[in-house]
Amino acid sequence: MKKLIATVVTGAMLSAFATLASAEESTFPEVCKSNMAMDMGADHSKMMQDMMTEEHQKAGMTGMMQMDKNMMQGMLHKDADVAFICGMIAHHQGAIDMSNVELKYGKNDWSKETAKKVIAAQTKEIADMTAWLKDNAK
Repeated sequence: MKKLIATVVTGAMLSAFATLASAEESTFPEVCKSNMAMDMGADHSKMMQDMMTEEHQKAGMTGMMQMDKNMMQGMLHKDADVAFICGMIAHHQGAIDMSNVELKYGKNDWSKETAKKVIAAQTKEIADMTAWLKDNAK
């Protein structure tokens, strides 16, 4: 069991470099995207997805990999303030994606209510940060 957990954790870390197209990517501000290739771990991504047996695992991992890709792209911006905001937008979108997985697959009322609160708060913060980028990113 420990070996399986170590394999999953290692694979998840490596899969952070995977490129996955998703609806969430379209909400990531263009100014935050990098031209650098971010597809260094596609094989690891496939391996991780093959190991997952539950739908919530697959949905959650897809969102996490997209978040990691966008965070890394955002952090490559030359302006430190813009890099921070871009990274945070991706991070907040990851929280929304995780919350949507909870709403779809979760069964606990408290957890589902928490997911709804996270979505509301993070959506507002993403809107604020996106507006800041429009005024400040060069």
